[in-house]
Amino acid sequence: MMSKKERCSRITEYFLASAPNAASELVFDSPYQLIVAVMLSAQCTDKRVNMVTPALFERFGSIEQLAEASPEADVYPLIRSISYPNAKAAHLVQMARMVRDEFGGVIPGDADTLVRLPGVGRKTANVVASITTGEAVIAVDTHVFRVAHRLGFSKGKTPLAVETDLERLFDASLRQKAHHWLLLHGRYICTARNPRCQDCPIAQWCPTAPRTEP
Repeated sequence: MMSKKERCSRITEYFLASAPNAASELVFDSPYQLIVAVMLSAQCTDKRVNMVTPALFERFGSIEQLAEASPEADVYPLIRSISYPNAKAAHLVQMARMVRDEFGGVIPGDADTLVRLPGVGRKTANVVASITTGEAVIAVDTHVFRVAHRLGFSKGKTPLAVETDLERLFDASLRQKAHHWLLLHGRYICTARNPRCQDCPIAQWCPTAPRTEP
């Protein structure tokens, strides 16, 4: 029976060959735009976020401009098609003000500092730190959580527990890519409902994939 590390090695080899440049599907040009987009993407699709952010970034081109905005009057109308727009508008402005006042307008580059910002949870912090500074962390969203369990990489009951298990499995140099591999695999193949096991290129190594009797 294949061990967890062996299974991870085979799957890693597959993704290194098939998706060596896996990256976020969010559209952004700077750490400022990235953190805003990731905050908006919580419980919302990247596609929807990418539809909203161009107008938002045109109106608020910098962290300083966003910090001066009114959440209700200025930000909410631009993001109202996003899930939880009221809360996210407030968090965006609060985040921008803290970055301006405590970090000189520069988005922090490490996850432990990022989680201090309003509206920034561990997942968002890990995504931003991983992409902007290459910090060796794995962000665990609902897709990564689900796929990690189905592949037998983790039995963790919380995102933090799954994150810890994944970071034990994947070498530090691969963690940024591993996050995107698992996320995109969960988004398009290993979906929550009706996973496409018949089309899955890594089904042969998946302990939960249905098996055909010979």
